[in-house]
Amino acid sequence: MKAALLVTHGPLGEGPLRLTEVVDPEPGPGELLLAIDACGVCRTDLQIVEGDLPVRTSPVVPGHQIVGTVLALGPDVTGWNEGDRAGVGWMAGTCGQCPFCIGGRENLCERARFTGWDRHGGFAERTTVDASFAFALPMDPPASDLAPLLCGGVIGYRALKLSGIQPGGTLGLFGFGASALLAMQLASYWGCEVFVVTRSETQRRRAIEMGAVWAGSYEETVPVRLDATVTFAPAGEAVVAALSALAPGGIVAVNAIHLDRIPEFDYGLLWQERHIRSVANFTRADAVEFLELATTIPIRTVADVFPLDAANQALTAVKDGTAVGAAVLETR
Repeated sequence: MKAALLVTHGPLGEGPLRLTEVVDPEPGPGELLLAIDACGVCRTDLQIVEGDLPVRTSPVVPGHQIVGTVLALGPDVTGWNEGDRAGVGWMAGTCGQCPFCIGGRENLCERARFTGWDRHGGFAERTTVDASFAFALPMDPPASDLAPLLCGGVIGYRALKLSGIQPGGTLGLFGFGASALLAMQLASYWGCEVFVVTRSETQRRRAIEMGAVWAGSYEETVPVRLDATVTFAPAGEAVVAALSALAPGGIVAVNAIHLDRIPEFDYGLLWQERHIRSVANFTRADAVEFLELATTIPIRTVADVFPLDAANQALTAVKDGTAVGAAVLETR
């Protein structure tokens, strides 16, 4: 089968992902074998490929927003059939025994494994997945529409929960890529007023078109005090900007696995019981809840579709912010 393989990380301009013929995977005990229809391209993939995140296994096939069809079941798999549609997200496995796993916080498991980082992901024609970490998906929507839900959508949902936003509240989104676009639809469904801050004029226009009540740049002042904020931009200055717009007692939820340093700021921004908290991965319960909501609302996705052999170009579109919505690789 063909796979976009990362052997040595490096700048995108050097084409670190190489389309390679590799041996077809076989499902082991408790695993599903999937024929991949589409895989979303995430900023975390970019950070793995360019080396912002340390190597966990090499070589590796990146990609952790996988929509595929079940081709075969490994031994001891129940609840799945050949031909089912399955989704795969960032979480590839946990120990199941630590206090975090037992206490419903498996996203914090110190022995967690991740798709496209610890085990091969979706920038390929086929992959295997732990069946207990796969999600049943509806058969109707195009795979390219579903793929962005499996990371950007689910992690955006968890970020909203951790931000403490309540129905009807004022919410700030700092950075407006694919994940923020999906989170805004959730917040609007809950009756929130959404304020967007982003450097991109194109993204500001899109935010207004999607229902934001205000969209501005980092040089502008948000016109109201915000009950909660979520930062999606992988820059520490976005955290300070979000904190500056936050009402007393509010939370800044930092939705990033990698962040440059947070600039020094005056304690007055944090005083009055404001909080900064990180968003780390998601649980399977988060994914199930979000996927049900996504069908109910329904959440609309916007995708720029690339063929598998254009994986480096898709990552470049994510890095440069030129993708119309989420970048997605279609593999067949």
